[in-house]
Amino acid sequence: QVQLVESGGGLVQAGGSLRLSCAASGNRFRISTMGWYRQAPGKQRELLATITPGGSTNYEESVKGRFTISRNNRENTMYLEMNSLKLEDTAVYYCNAKAAYFYWGQGTQVTVTP
Repeated sequence: QVQLVESGGGLVQAGGSLRLSCAASGNRFRISTMGWYRQAPGKQRELLATITPGGSTNYEESVKGRFTISRNNRENTMYLEMNSLKLEDTAVYYCNAKAAYFYWGQGTQVTVTP
């Protein structure tokens, strides 16, 4: 079992920045690829970015150049640095980890205001 806990969400003005964290515990040594997703009201959950244990990253086009995913394997934590935030970035943000199964955190709300 792997437990994931996100933090760092909140209210931010458009153009501002936030840094989300995802702390992994439990059987974290089996975690391979991790990722960040988000789900806006009335929309499907979408993949934003992924990172392998070695640090290789992939980004969805709408966040490329604005968001940066990173991870600290020693501290079992993953991050999402979000810059130049837009109103449409408002959503609940989830972290995901692949181990024996796919695990999800509980989500953290990000609200971008005008």
